[in-house]
Amino acid sequence: MQDAKPNKGKTAAEASVERPTAVRRADAARMPGSSVHASLANEIGLRIVRGDYPPGTILPNEAKWSETFDVSRSAVREAIKMLMAKSLLASRPKIGSWVEPKERWNLLDRDVLAWYATSPDREVFLRTVQEFRHIIEPEATAFAAMRRTDEQMAEISQACREMGEATTLQERTRADTRFHLAILRASGNDLLVPLGVLIESAFDHLFAYTTRELDDLQHAQKLHEAIEKSIRLQRPDAARNAVRKLLANTDGVIKSR
Repeated sequence: MQDAKPNKGKTAAEASVERPTAVRRADAARMPGSSVHASLANEIGLRIVRGDYPPGTILPNEAKWSETFDVSRSAVREAIKMLMAKSLLASRPKIGSWVEPKERWNLLDRDVLAWYATSPDREVFLRTVQEFRHIIEPEATAFAAMRRTDEQMAEISQACREMGEATTLQERTRADTRFHLAILRASGNDLLVPLGVLIESAFDHLFAYTTRELDDLQHAQKLHEAIEKSIRLQRPDAARNAVRKLLANTDGVIKSR
């Protein structure tokens, strides 16, 4: 696939004029407990992922960002470095920073996932997460049924129980995420553990959405309990099938939108 390249026939200032002008909001990028440059990276990253600055766009220069957000140029430089590390941006002397093709973005980065989940392509994001689950979870759950320890089983069972006892959407979503991540850890595959942590943000957004849209939470709870039971009884085939039933149920919720 050919890489998207910035238009070298235009200066950074000229290119930025053709894009949506940032509205000066000095506190817009600030997040509680975060540094100025991290907050600025969050704001710019969100704008990139939601499409304000499409791939190939040359971004405003340091002076413009500094004026827009009322921050120092050093904070802008650090923010740009953070976004380059996430492969959202590339930079070159005399050209400036430009948005990289989407294929290069590090979608397993927590921040990028969070921005992606709130972008206009949210439904595409949800389907992408579901496809990942179809690829990973059935076999991971079967392995968990064979390999789980008593301690890991207790963690899975507790998360499942807390889902059923939750009184708010947030409580249920967090318990749902803990349930699935605990299963990945119990699979005994070292590569799945860091992967599960990285996609935690994606699971949170997916489960919050599907839980909100579900007409029958009791049915969904029973599907989770069937998974828990199969792992507890160490029945890998049953665990694999139970996960597939849950995924089919979630597919139906997403497709109904």
